[in-house]
Amino acid sequence: MKLSHLSETLIGSEIVKLGGEIREKIRQGERIYNFTIGDFDPSVFPIPKELEDAVVEAYRRHFTNYPAAEGNTDLREAIHRFIKEEEGLDYNLEEILVASGGRPLIYTVFRAIADKGDKIIYAVPSWNNNHYTHFVGGEHVVIEAGPDTLFMPSAESIRPHLDGAVLLSLCSPQNPTGTTFRKEELEAICDLVLAENARRGTGEKKLYVMYDQMYWHLTYGDIRHHNPVSLRPAMKEFTIFIDAISKVFAATGVRVGWGLGPAPVIAKMKAILTHIGAWAPMAEQKAVAWYLGQPAAIHRYLSHFKSEVEERLRRIYTGFTALKEAGFPVEAIAPEAAIYLTIKIDIKGKKDAEGNLIASQSEATAYLLNKAGLAVVPFYAFGASPDSPWYRLSVGTCKKEEIGEMLDKLRKALEELN
Repeated sequence: MKLSHLSETLIGSEIVKLGGEIREKIRQGERIYNFTIGDFDPSVFPIPKELEDAVVEAYRRHFTNYPAAEGNTDLREAIHRFIKEEEGLDYNLEEILVASGGRPLIYTVFRAIADKGDKIIYAVPSWNNNHYTHFVGGEHVVIEAGPDTLFMPSAESIRPHLDGAVLLSLCSPQNPTGTTFRKEELEAICDLVLAENARRGTGEKKLYVMYDQMYWHLTYGDIRHHNPVSLRPAMKEFTIFIDAISKVFAATGVRVGWGLGPAPVIAKMKAILTHIGAWAPMAEQKAVAWYLGQPAAIHRYLSHFKSEVEERLRRIYTGFTALKEAGFPVEAIAPEAAIYLTIKIDIKGKKDAEGNLIASQSEATAYLLNKAGLAVVPFYAFGASPDSPWYRLSVGTCKKEEIGEMLDKLRKALEELN
């Protein structure tokens, strides 16, 4: 059966493939430590009680009809106040667009800005930029970031690719790495974008930055979140923010996200979204509009939520550090943000207890799953080199009592290698 070029050329998801293997092993009764999911176990990390009650009450009040295409006015007003108070960003209602989470908004950014053949710059590892670029038929301009920059793109790595590019996709705190932009580096990137746009002629497309900051509340220790517009106000003309309640309130299934950006771009995104119909549900919009106006409840929730996530990340990081000090081929980057830990398990080229060679990184991933019951997502699933020994470990479904067990099983699996 012949279908569209797009459907015939879509790249399969390594995460979905790995997820299928994990589900089958769990179904067969195996003990699996599943750190693959960029989501939350509601029994471990429930959404705020006040938000839950507000959603239920909104349905009881029969808020079940279509919402406004751009997002209800009361919600956009609440977002305006929330981001101004929390982040110091000032966007009017025409510069705010609501959708059912971040994904439809990201899709409409790509659709509104890029034509077929346009250059789109993104770093790897990163979440789904390759797929969205493929959707619009864009030219992939891929920068492979490494541990020397904590897997974040640098200004110098971006500089050679700016000519003719229409979209630069950035994310901080980043999925999959849980690392962040330092202030000076993001300033340097902003200066490059501003200089490039000043150079371009009147009839030439401008270079826009999509800034995904879905995890920006979830930073730990001395790490501070930075954004292009606060650092360089002139970037407001060229920046589209992607944000949502999905991660900050462990509300991935509640589906309320928002984009902030220049009114002309937001208007085009709204027009595209109108035809897709990926609006946030009416009741959830009403509930979030109310909840964003409850700063005491929000800060109380975040204080507990962040401490619980950070404790898990740091305990696993400490465990990997101990394994490294014991001579095992592992490494981890100290937790900075989000729900992710970047870990390295470099066992390609070693032999297992039966003398079988681990010849590829995919075989290394399979060994970890089969021998240690450890399920983590390889960076090659996020566009990095197939030989990359780095992984994303997510603690969104992690129970504290599992951490010691997982580390013990990993140690035993590593001890069997030679």
